[in-house]
Amino acid sequence: MQETGNKTFIQTGSKAAGAGMAPANADAVLSLKKKPRLTIRIGRHTLSFSAPQAPNGNNIVFKPYTVKSGISMAANLREAFKETDLLSGGWQRAMVLIDSPVLMIPVDEFKDAQKELLYHHSILGREGETVMSVVLPSLNAVAVYSVNKDLKLVIDDHFADARFTHVCAPVWNHLYRRSFTGVRQKLYAYFHDKKIDVFSFQQNRFRFTNSFDTSLVPDAVYFILNVWKQLAFDNRRDELHLVGELPEREELTKELGSFIQNVYVINPKAEFNRAPITEIKNLPYDLMTYFMKI
Repeated sequence: MQETGNKTFIQTGSKAAGAGMAPANADAVLSLKKKPRLTIRIGRHTLSFSAPQAPNGNNIVFKPYTVKSGISMAANLREAFKETDLLSGGWQRAMVLIDSPVLMIPVDEFKDAQKELLYHHSILGREGETVMSVVLPSLNAVAVYSVNKDLKLVIDDHFADARFTHVCAPVWNHLYRRSFTGVRQKLYAYFHDKKIDVFSFQQNRFRFTNSFDTSLVPDAVYFILNVWKQLAFDNRRDELHLVGELPEREELTKELGSFIQNVYVINPKAEFNRAPITEIKNLPYDLMTYFMKI
């Protein structure tokens, strides 16, 4: 088992504003742009809020919210606005990181008018949701994902300037930049929200990307090795990099190491030169990559 470190990059996504909430003139727009932005991370079963502690953003306040079972995420967010002190600061701007299934489309083949049709044709069970997209220029790709309409309405009702992106966007961009180190081919596995995002890059594009639902070591090993074999990686030469909320870390790396010689665990403290943000307990790696860039 080995640990590694490096630096960061992010591209954020589309913009949405609540009806009737747009500033009335150019001065108001400029004033709004100068205000800090609250970050809301919405997983399938998790909800958290983050904000810079100071204008330079050297550290943040991170507040996980205990999601109540039996009610929708939109209802949980409404409750959070009543219960969470961090949300009572008169925020007008928000960045929302959403975890939902992704359809990855090459930039030169993407047409905004067709994204809903393609998304619903490719991913089932999301028909009642708003389809959004985030451009990943470094990777020549557009990530198409969805947001629950009620959830988006709650956000738009509370913020004059709400921007959305996929939760993995900062991770994809950061690890793409990181992949330039060395000459060996690399496969990445990002563990979060009881799932794994497995991806690899070739030249300035995705070579592979997919998500697998699991928090169990045997399943994780199976999914990763299946992708490794599919991409015809060399067991002795190429590299596997693991990052995020690894289940049973020692067991996982031992099992993978039985088949792959170069298995690395990315250590955020080394990755970001022991920045204060890496000391925040339970802060997801995607939020680290996001905040280290802004």
